[in-house]
Amino acid sequence: MDRHLRFDALHNFRDLGGYPTHDGLRVRPGLLYRADSLGKLTPGTTDWDRFRALGIRTVIDLRHPWEAERRGRIPHDASFTYHNLSIEHRPYDQAAQTADVEPGPYLSERFMEVAQDGTKEIAAALTLIAEEHDGGLVFHCASGKDRTGQLAALVLALLGVPDEVIIEDFSLTELATGALVADWRARNGGRSPGWPSFARAPESVMRLFLAAMRARYGSIESYVTHTLGLDAAALATSLRARLLEPAPTTWPDLTYRRATPEDAPLLVRLRDTAALWQLARGIRQWQPGEKDETHFRTRMRDGEVWLAHTGDTPAGAWELWWDDPAAWGPRPPEAGYIHRLMTTPHTAPPGTGRRMLAEAESRITATGRPYARLDCLTSNPRLRAYYESAGYTAVGEQRQKTDGTGSPYAVTLLEKRLS
Repeated sequence: MDRHLRFDALHNFRDLGGYPTHDGLRVRPGLLYRADSLGKLTPGTTDWDRFRALGIRTVIDLRHPWEAERRGRIPHDASFTYHNLSIEHRPYDQAAQTADVEPGPYLSERFMEVAQDGTKEIAAALTLIAEEHDGGLVFHCASGKDRTGQLAALVLALLGVPDEVIIEDFSLTELATGALVADWRARNGGRSPGWPSFARAPESVMRLFLAAMRARYGSIESYVTHTLGLDAAALATSLRARLLEPAPTTWPDLTYRRATPEDAPLLVRLRDTAALWQLARGIRQWQPGEKDETHFRTRMRDGEVWLAHTGDTPAGAWELWWDDPAAWGPRPPEAGYIHRLMTTPHTAPPGTGRRMLAEAESRITATGRPYARLDCLTSNPRLRAYYESAGYTAVGEQRQKTDGTGSPYAVTLLEKRLS
């Protein structure tokens, strides 16, 4: 599932459903959404019909009143109630920041200001989310990143969602950064923001914010009780009753198909989403934006790229190469080389990665080649352990692998003898 719902004018509208909690439940899909400015919606358009079809009954606008007046608020409609709760009391201009400003410390400090200043509005927003029982609720600011991300973090923390998932959710704005910057340029005569990190959402921002909240207040629950003046336990109970459900115990069967050039945008998005998942967990294997559509089309031409689905929903993908001289050197045609095995976080069925690996191996076996080979960064022992548990054995190391886009790096070479 792509968390970004498709709209023409909106770029960062996301369903918070599907995220796991510490105790094995998950956030129920289709009830809680986060978004960029809903003032960009217009009645009579396809976007408006898409929005109305979600069954949203409450809209929380976290912007300053002057922002809503200047840029527009969501159009009035009898199907939902509208609340303007400006949680930010000290406005600041991100676009005007200079290149030397690090986004992690800078934005986390702004978030802490909001936590200190916006107590009345934050408490009201949390109460509205807990008390909405008739349908969906969406909260938004201008870009759907900072104020929206901060409120999302508080809600998810109260639901019992792990920190790494909260960090991951914040960083998913990275998938919308290009479109958000393009909107800013369109509003500002074509010039670019002065700050290179404008509309970016690096994981360091949320990681620093969560650490700062616990250092200052002890815990999110303590902040809610002693600073917001709410009963954190009662609030969490209400939120959990409304928004959580048991994780699925049955899943549709996986189906596989060979990717076509038209799938390249989907593959880029799957790969960038997987990269953000890794970064939220401190894994420095992939970076968003490293592989573009041309990369995947080239791999389709020179090898194979496969997609896995559950029903109509993408669950993952992988590349299958028939040689890999950069990692393995010149070899006879005795192996298939598996690359970029990736699943959709939180929504793919459990075990999808292992099943895709087996499917790739069966494809290699069908060609008469006796080995499946792959590599992983030597600095990623977690991934190496995953492949070893699937029957792969480390057989060497390539210390100077390069993909032509950066400095050489060391990889561990793993191999599996196929039946």
